[in-house]
Amino acid sequence: MTNEDDQPLPQVRLYTSVGEFLIELYPDRAPVAVENFLEYVKDDFYTDTLFHRVVDNFIVQCGGFEPGMIQKTTRAPIKNESIDGLLNQRGTVAMARLPTDPDSATSQFFINTRDNSILDYSADTPDGWGYCVFGRVIEGMEIVERIEGVPTRTVGEHQDVPIKDIVLQRVALI
Repeated sequence: MTNEDDQPLPQVRLYTSVGEFLIELYPDRAPVAVENFLEYVKDDFYTDTLFHRVVDNFIVQCGGFEPGMIQKTTRAPIKNESIDGLLNQRGTVAMARLPTDPDSATSQFFINTRDNSILDYSADTPDGWGYCVFGRVIEGMEIVERIEGVPTRTVGEHQDVPIKDIVLQRVALI
């Protein structure tokens, strides 16, 4: 796929402890989120991070914790671009954020494992801001589904944590 200028879209390969998958990014639609994500990729921030939240028939989330559920230090939060018109459909990649602050996303992202219209932008209100989609899985969705299907538990205040660690070993810009 290409952008409006007929340039190829950036692609990033994610290598996990259960397999690899490829995502394409949408810098024309979500420039702040894509730039933020790629900065973390270039800094090797995602090396050895956990898929720390796995909710069956909803999402798999990664990007903020090391094994042992040790929270990683991030850069400043970014502006929410959920108004970009991209929808939280199966296979899309979106920025995770605090439910109470639309502009609180840092390094964490999630992959929708079904269509999640409840996560889309609907209004300029705390309940309507939605979650910014900035990419899509274009190869290896079966790996995401494998992650989605693992048994989970509660660790401290964190629910839906895989019992057996699923590690994002590295991320490479193609």
